[in-house]
Amino acid sequence: MPQTATLRSLTLSLFCFLLALPSLAQTGTTVKGTVRTAQNQPLGYATVLLLALPDSSIAYSQMTDEAGAYTFEKVASGRYVVKASRIDFNPVNTVVQVGTQPVQVPLLQATEKATALKEVVVQGQRPLLEQQADRLIMNVDKLNTAGENSLEILKNAPGVRLDKDDNIVFRGSSSVNVMINGKMTYMSGAELSRYLKSLPASALTKVELIANPPASYDAAGTAGIINLVLKRELAKGMNGTVSVGTGYGAYEKVWAGINLNYNLGKFSFYTRLNTGHNNSYNRLTMERTIRDSLYRSENYWHPVTKSVNVVAGGDWFIQKKHTVGLMVKGYTAPENTLTTSQTVQYDIPGNAIGHVHMRNPRTGASSNYSLNANYKFDIDTTGRSLTVDADLVQYQNGTDEQFTNQYQAHAIVHGRTLEELQSFTEAAVRIYALKADYVHPLAQNWKLETGWKSSWVRTEAAIRFEQQQEGTWQNDPRRTNQFLYDENINAAYLSLNKKISKALSLKAGLRAEQTLSEGTSATMENGEPRHYWQLFPSVFASYSPQEDHQFSASYSRRISRPSYRSLNPFTFYSDPYTGIRGNPFLQPSLSNLVMFSYTFKNFQLLSISYLEQKDFVMEVPLQNDQTKETVSTPQNLARATALGFSSGGTLPVRKWWSANVQVQGRLNKISTPVQGAQYNQRQFAWDLSNDNNFTLPKDYSVQLTAYYNSPSVSGLFQNRASYQMTIGAKKTLMKGKATLSLRLNDIFDTARFRAYLRYANVDMYWQNEWESRRLNLTFDYRFGNIKIKAARSRRTGTSEEENRVN
Repeated sequence: MPQTATLRSLTLSLFCFLLALPSLAQTGTTVKGTVRTAQNQPLGYATVLLLALPDSSIAYSQMTDEAGAYTFEKVASGRYVVKASRIDFNPVNTVVQVGTQPVQVPLLQATEKATALKEVVVQGQRPLLEQQADRLIMNVDKLNTAGENSLEILKNAPGVRLDKDDNIVFRGSSSVNVMINGKMTYMSGAELSRYLKSLPASALTKVELIANPPASYDAAGTAGIINLVLKRELAKGMNGTVSVGTGYGAYEKVWAGINLNYNLGKFSFYTRLNTGHNNSYNRLTMERTIRDSLYRSENYWHPVTKSVNVVAGGDWFIQKKHTVGLMVKGYTAPENTLTTSQTVQYDIPGNAIGHVHMRNPRTGASSNYSLNANYKFDIDTTGRSLTVDADLVQYQNGTDEQFTNQYQAHAIVHGRTLEELQSFTEAAVRIYALKADYVHPLAQNWKLETGWKSSWVRTEAAIRFEQQQEGTWQNDPRRTNQFLYDENINAAYLSLNKKISKALSLKAGLRAEQTLSEGTSATMENGEPRHYWQLFPSVFASYSPQEDHQFSASYSRRISRPSYRSLNPFTFYSDPYTGIRGNPFLQPSLSNLVMFSYTFKNFQLLSISYLEQKDFVMEVPLQNDQTKETVSTPQNLARATALGFSSGGTLPVRKWWSANVQVQGRLNKISTPVQGAQYNQRQFAWDLSNDNNFTLPKDYSVQLTAYYNSPSVSGLFQNRASYQMTIGAKKTLMKGKATLSLRLNDIFDTARFRAYLRYANVDMYWQNEWESRRLNLTFDYRFGNIKIKAARSRRTGTSEEENRVN
């Protein structure tokens, strides 16, 4: 790994700068006082505002404690109004002059309102959809969530839908990052889907849709972020959720999970355990035209996986200002897989003239564990805070495989009729990260955010292939390889936002990232060491002239780095004629994204986006007409653009019938040289999804969902249309604590991925089928105190790196 004195000095300087920020900000003085009733009793939990004169802008805000006391720290010199209010008392205020000495505000005594309220019910005035400068917020409290789970609620969010396997798709992309309380989930699509199904919708307070993430987030990726914010009640005790389910398509499936939260006041603990047995299949059919012959291959992949996922953690609230937390996660998934393949060669009249049969049994296991330590310092009551995260993540997997290839007729090459191979693969990824974030509210409604992050990644992959020759196993050097990859990324950011008026707010940020990396292969070509800087600006604006009308606009520059496996130059074969090879010379892809949206009431009427990508990475199948092999390798393609629009939201058709409708359209253009020839493709694509919910008597409900994706372009693939329909029923039991759900996915078994590739000497048709039609039965039960404080919000420092682990 290359290191430089400049890098060491920059990292040390940034670290010292962040540590020094709290002390540098120690300016101003203290303003404190007490609020009491007319009967001289303490008025606890009253809102106290410090309003700067002459414009009465809010400088600070807090609530009184049980003794009616309040304290504002680090208040700048000037004249202020101190105003105290509570819903059952009349407001009271006084004017103070703040200089360099601490200020004791005269006693504020509030009189009780003439009509006393025995019970106070506050009706929230927030709309369902709330546009902020850098994100769209869906306030879940405005929805009817009785008996729903969190995954079902997500489908109400604009631009969000679920694919065939209940994976989350955001603005047409399934590579979206999902966070819970600002902390990356780091689960696979299936694990996340099961977890969100076990999390009751009543635990959510809002869903944040961050299509264009600000500078405080990693600059990687273009799909955006969805952040689920959980309610944070303060009651003590324990609560939990138990979920069990079974399903059947072509094969059986079983899963179960438990989620526990336990709050002792000073200490808060949580744990999550999920386990499952999944028996499934995938059928890949390829037709390749090579000169005057047609090669038709059918590859049947049948994995049986048993998985266990454990998460445990806790927070220690040392003092009012200091909190430390620890989180441990572990995952293991042993798998037995049998892959069979048959390739048939046809001549021009359509006669079968050659066959290849492959049998590939495989045993393997993948596992990972991670450790996160977190510290938060709430510096004062103005909102200043410092957060530090340290992360350690380890991924491991190993696979043993056997290959038996039988060749017949014209498929026989060099007299070969039988080929026996075996392979042993080991891979490990270690990630270390350290990050710090500092927030500092300023005068005149300004807020500053700054931070720093460094991550270190080491990837080790080794594969040994052996071929049986004359009854003994001999090493096959053509297929044996070792690959090492080291990477260090250092980043710093600065962000400012300003609320200009009640209707208009602005936010701008700049993130700088330095990348140092090097990959080496023991038997094949090595990648070049890389050392580069990149700057990533972002700008956001939101405008709400009226409560029902919200406008927003944003711009950001982002980067997509290659996954670690895609840099490994080794070739992995799925059958004798088809393989995948990494590319150690891959470069990161840079993109620019501009977005504009208009939201009216609870419906996002229009969202327009323009995405430009340079050097974007796509799989390029390379065909050898002599050996008949087709090996896909990731390559940097020159330029791609996408002009998109979307519209969607929830429509209350009837009191008992609500429909969530999402429609999206994209004009995709690709222009790039491929294998020495220019490739240009342009196509308009659109998709429509409709999710209908029918509320029936006696706590029953029925759901009918359908989607349609038109023909589209994705890299070099020209995709054909796809569609499916799903129906489900649900019954709420035990006074709302339990839910029994039955669902039939893909009623008519129509879900397919079909695509053509036509360029250079490649003429290929690709069809992928899976276990899309499945009947699932799930039972969820919630117990304990539902008002327990949720796990504390934190954002670990390895999100971008973990997303690049295949």
